[in-house]
Amino acid sequence: MARKIGSRYTAHQILGRGSAGTVWLGEGPEGAVAIKLLREDLASDQELVGRFVQERAALLSLDHPHVVGVRDLVVDGNDLALVMDLVRGTDLRTRLERERRLAPEAAVAIAADVADALAAAHAARIVHRDVKPENVLLDMQGALGPGGAHPALLTDFGIARLVDSPRTTRTTKVIGTPDYLAPEIIEGLPPRASVDVYALATVLYELLAGFTPFGGGHPGAVLRRHVTESVAPLPGIPDELWQLLLQCLAKAPASRLRAPELAARLREMLPGLAGIPPLDIDEPDGDHPEDEPDGTSPGAREETLYPPVAPGDATPPRGAVPLVQGAAPDSNRETHTSMRVPGPDELAGGAHGTARAPRVTGERRAGSARHASPAAVRRRRIKLGAAAAAVALAAGVAGVLASGDDDGGDAKPGVHQSEPDGP
Repeated sequence: MARKIGSRYTAHQILGRGSAGTVWLGEGPEGAVAIKLLREDLASDQELVGRFVQERAALLSLDHPHVVGVRDLVVDGNDLALVMDLVRGTDLRTRLERERRLAPEAAVAIAADVADALAAAHAARIVHRDVKPENVLLDMQGALGPGGAHPALLTDFGIARLVDSPRTTRTTKVIGTPDYLAPEIIEGLPPRASVDVYALATVLYELLAGFTPFGGGHPGAVLRRHVTESVAPLPGIPDELWQLLLQCLAKAPASRLRAPELAARLREMLPGLAGIPPLDIDEPDGDHPEDEPDGTSPGAREETLYPPVAPGDATPPRGAVPLVQGAAPDSNRETHTSMRVPGPDELAGGAHGTARAPRVTGERRAGSARHASPAAVRRRRIKLGAAAAAVALAAGVAGVLASGDDDGGDAKPGVHQSEPDGP
């Protein structure tokens, strides 16, 4: 059913629902538009409305071929809406779900378009803060680019910053999508342009590999890996592209390329990527010691983001937690999260290492018991048997020591007595 949005727009049909609001196909004085109508509880927050109005000029001025333009901002009673250009196509997440990974040429072409969009935004002193496949739209009516890639447009500028108000986000909270958060955001530093470059490099890694470099498991564990682990190499990736990824995924923001430099470098390497097929690799094993034994990490036990999963239920999608606390994850995967920032000791949680490396499909993983040779299995069994015997011997000696004082006196130093059951 149609509804009026302000005095100039009419919303006709719902295109998608997000945790921050609903996207409608609408009509305005200049034709068809997309209208993002924010939730009523957000619209009733006067502080957020004030920030919304303050952002108006900056968002309206952002005009670039690879940015989904914001045409108007509407504040009318309980309605708080962004009126945007209508893109006839789909989002990058949908394409990834269909194809799992892209050929390097197509992946780099899409990343170059997004880097161009970020360069324009950063020149206008706007930081996106939530670059991810869900926020990259593919224009199916645009001319095909290198590798058959449709033109990519970056959307949802300002949404994360609008919701990240002082009243809803303290210095102990972090807003973003776990898989794509730069380490400095996790450590509590203010977001600069370099966080968008890090997020885009993570997206490019995902387009090539089919998974993100630090994803998997509880969001708290994902956040810690961004800070403590090095990115694992991708077998078969061209070296020039790999070195670019490494630079843009650097822990130190100053080591990363700026968005204009990244866009130029990506476009320079496009001719050399023509004809290279998608990488043929397996996703790393999903076992992460820091998630054991209960599936949560020390830095995230204070706030559980997922409800318990009943036997037989699907595992919650990676990072799929809502923008607004208490809202359920939804179909368009608008996956912000607001959670406690792990402390320095929690982030340091262990020795710095490298994320579990992917491998060529069918290749044995070094050190894997499932792929060990028979001789290696025998050696391991002998070692385990010897260790078990040593433990049993130690337990016997301890039992003799513990029972040596049979007159009911005080326990010997270093030997703990158990208290009797009952009162």
